[in-house]
Amino acid sequence: PIIIDGKSEAKIFAKGAEKLIVDHGVAVVFGCWTSDSRKAVKPIFEKHNLLLFYPVQYEGLEESSSIVYTGSTTNQQIIPGVKWARDNLGKRFFLVGSDYVFPRTANAIIKELLATIDAEVVGEEYLELGSTEVNDVVEKIRKADPDIILNTINGSTNIPFFKRLRATGITSEKIPTISFSIAEPELQFLSLDEMIGDYAASSYFQTVQRYENQQFIKNFKNRFGEDAIVSDPLEAAYFGVNLWARAVKKAQTTETDKVRAALKNEAFNAPEGVVHIDPNNLHTWRMARIGKIRSDGEFSIIWDSEKSIKPVPYPLLYRSKQLWEEFLVNLYTGWGNQWGK
Repeated sequence: PIIIDGKSEAKIFAKGAEKLIVDHGVAVVFGCWTSDSRKAVKPIFEKHNLLLFYPVQYEGLEESSSIVYTGSTTNQQIIPGVKWARDNLGKRFFLVGSDYVFPRTANAIIKELLATIDAEVVGEEYLELGSTEVNDVVEKIRKADPDIILNTINGSTNIPFFKRLRATGITSEKIPTISFSIAEPELQFLSLDEMIGDYAASSYFQTVQRYENQQFIKNFKNRFGEDAIVSDPLEAAYFGVNLWARAVKKAQTTETDKVRAALKNEAFNAPEGVVHIDPNNLHTWRMARIGKIRSDGEFSIIWDSEKSIKPVPYPLLYRSKQLWEEFLVNLYTGWGNQWGK
C-alpha cells in the first residue's frame, strides 16, 4: 500500500488522490473520512476512471460510478436509529450537530421523518467543526427539556459537549443521547463515566456475536496489539478491501471497468454479517444496530435489523432526487462554495 495522510483537510485529500493516481499509478484507493474529503476527491476519481472505496457512514444524496460506498447511508443508520428512539425513548427530539454537510443533511431527513411518526423537534443547533463553545447549545437543550438528543457532532467537539451536558445535570438517565458519529475509538477520548447509558446507531459494533467477528478481532489484535480497537468504519474498510480482491480475482485484472462490473452483487461474509454491493448504486447492503455504552468502553447491542438493509442513497419518500440535489447546492453555496462552515 502507498499511504498519503489527508491531514483532515479536503484540499490535501484532493492533492493526495491526484498524486496516488498520476504519480504512483495505483490500481484502487481506499480512504477519505468526512464527507467534504470525499466530495473533494470525487471528481478526480471520475476524471481518471479509478475506484475509491469509502468506508464511513454518511448522509447519502450521492452516487458515483467511481465510488464504492461501504459505509452506511441514512436508511441503514439514522432512520432506523430515530425510529427506535421514537418507539423506546420518547417523541420530543433535540437535534445537535456540526455545521457541515453530514449533520445538516441528516437532520433534514430526520425532521421529515419525525413529522410522519407523531414526534416533534424541540430544538436544532449547530457547532463549527472543532469548536469548544458549547455552553449556549447545552443551555438551549436544558430549557427545551427533550426526551432525547440526536447527536451528529463530529470529532473533538464531542468532548466539551458531553462534559457540559453532565455539568448542567443532563445525564443519560434524564435525557439520553443517540450519537451517529461516535464509535469505540472515540470513547477512548471521552470520559466513560460521562457516557455510560447513552446510545449509538451503527451497522457494526465490536461486540457483535459472530464467529467471523471474533476471528476478525483476534487477528486484528494479533497484528496491531492487544489494545487495538475495532470500529464500524474500520470493519467497512476491511470488507471493502476483501470485496475489491474478490472482484479482481473474478475479473482476472485490476482494470477499473472490469472490476466495477465484477463488483456488482459481489458479497462477503463480513464480521457484521453478509454484506454485498448493490449493482444499481455501488452502495453496500448492511445491518442496522443500536448500541448502549457500557463502563468498559464497549456497546451492548440492544437492537438489530436481523438482516441487511438495501441502501437507499436518496430517501425519496421525503423529497425527490432533484429537490435533494437543490438542497445540497444551497448548502454548498451558502457556505461560500465549500461543504461546511
